[in-house]
Amino acid sequence: MSCHHPVRSVFLAHGAALLGATLLVGTGQAQGVRATTGAVRPTTTTAPAPRIVTVRPPVPSQAATLPTPSALGLSPCVASGRGTDYAVGPGLPYASLDAVPWESLRAGDTVRIHHRDTPYRSKFLLAGQGTAEAPIRVCGVRGPNGERPVIDGSGATTRATLGPLYSHTPYYSHVHQDRTVIAIKTLATDAWTAYPRHLQIDGLKITRGHPSYRYRTAAGVERAYAPFGACIWIDRGQHITIADNEITDCQMGIFSKSTEDGEFAVTRHLRIAGNRFAGHGIAGDWHEHSVYLQSVGTVVEFNDFAPLRPGAPGNAIKDRSVGTVIRYNRIEEGAHAIDLVEAEDFPGVALKLPAYRETHVYGNQIVKTGDTGSVIHYGGDHFGSAPGANWGEPLFRKGTLYFWNNTLLLKGTQAWVFQISTTEERVEAWNNVIHFAPSVVQRNLRMNQEVAPPWEGGGVLNLGVNWISSGWQDIDIWHRVGGSVSGTHQFITGGDLPVDATTLQPLAGSTLIDRAATALPAVSAHPLLWQLDAHRRPMTRPVHGVGRDLGAVER
Repeated sequence: MSCHHPVRSVFLAHGAALLGATLLVGTGQAQGVRATTGAVRPTTTTAPAPRIVTVRPPVPSQAATLPTPSALGLSPCVASGRGTDYAVGPGLPYASLDAVPWESLRAGDTVRIHHRDTPYRSKFLLAGQGTAEAPIRVCGVRGPNGERPVIDGSGATTRATLGPLYSHTPYYSHVHQDRTVIAIKTLATDAWTAYPRHLQIDGLKITRGHPSYRYRTAAGVERAYAPFGACIWIDRGQHITIADNEITDCQMGIFSKSTEDGEFAVTRHLRIAGNRFAGHGIAGDWHEHSVYLQSVGTVVEFNDFAPLRPGAPGNAIKDRSVGTVIRYNRIEEGAHAIDLVEAEDFPGVALKLPAYRETHVYGNQIVKTGDTGSVIHYGGDHFGSAPGANWGEPLFRKGTLYFWNNTLLLKGTQAWVFQISTTEERVEAWNNVIHFAPSVVQRNLRMNQEVAPPWEGGGVLNLGVNWISSGWQDIDIWHRVGGSVSGTHQFITGGDLPVDATTLQPLAGSTLIDRAATALPAVSAHPLLWQLDAHRRPMTRPVHGVGRDLGAVER
């Protein structure tokens, strides 16, 4: 589970992008040598019973801003009518989160956490097995001014019953409790092959699970949070949706785990949608990120990634998944904005799946200081291996990253757009906007990556129509990068910022307008339907004029 990121030298079956994520609708309410890559290292009333369906975000009929959470395909936080309703809050049957029988949740159960003036200081574990027709839902009922209920890990207590259910032994119970505010994992009393499934967490603020905070275990012992952990830790599970939450001030926002112990140990069908992440990471440690995902069938969409905490050198999105789709997000900072590397802990599963060789990144707004590392890293991050080994280069993605209609605003003094691990990895990039601020002197397309022979770093970069600031270069004169670049003759170049600095919408008269090329046939299952509005909320993407515009936002 290494988390290496840059520096030293210079969905699954794409017709089902949400991979079966279930939502309530219609209610009316490692092994091997540490990697070194080539950047500059910084040293997710009782209503009638709802229909349950598998959904994509709805496609609205007009270009208008939609309210959150309806734009995410979510229903109001009401009882499902298919299980027990646990209403939590002042004057309600459950005054505290510790009173909820988390260990006993069943299909169709709903835990409705009502807003109150003070945070809920409690930690809990979700192990239940919902179904597609009756998922288990933990949701927030907002306050009078739209405030989310707050679950605060600082000073939190843990339901006493859960102690031996985290693990049979006190030591490992503490390991699991130290990691997270909300754990998704099996109970110690469950069968080894059991796994949580069809779970949804939405409408909450989850915060303060960082090592600088302390909590009380199920046994009442005060402890600090572990350095490697997350606000929400998914130890294993399938069909999990984490949506419309504010997730802040932890080691990481969300961590998902997969191993090769069996099908039951692989996290599958994970949707992270419409959340805000801010202030994660550990100062001086590049192992922790805003999200760190290891799953089969991962969709990350409509999220707002604010910067990590000061001094934290992790990535915004660290991904070791299969069939990854990252779309319509706002991403600010990170050593890499998006780090797409090998499935280190479950390669035997990943390498057998064709979707491991295909990754889709589109419609994202990325604002980043270039000096900390490349915007996009694709391939792998453990080097020095040999052909046939079960670590390093043989496990790299060795496929294609499709990267289109993204808008990149890069600042600092030097910047690199892509770091492609080996020539067995390829990036297809078209309809993007890549703007380097005037302060960026070295405006590089690619960054080299050091790999062991017989592999060659640099990758294959195929470019379609893209807008890029004048003065770009493949790499600076002091460094060599292998591989190849084609299609630079299709670049549209310019000097001034061609989009509004706040909304990223193309300016009137911009050369971005109506210039988008037709998408490649390989992404036909991923139509460009959405964009983020000025408030970073999903809205349908309109088409004005004779064609689409370049970038993440249509004028």
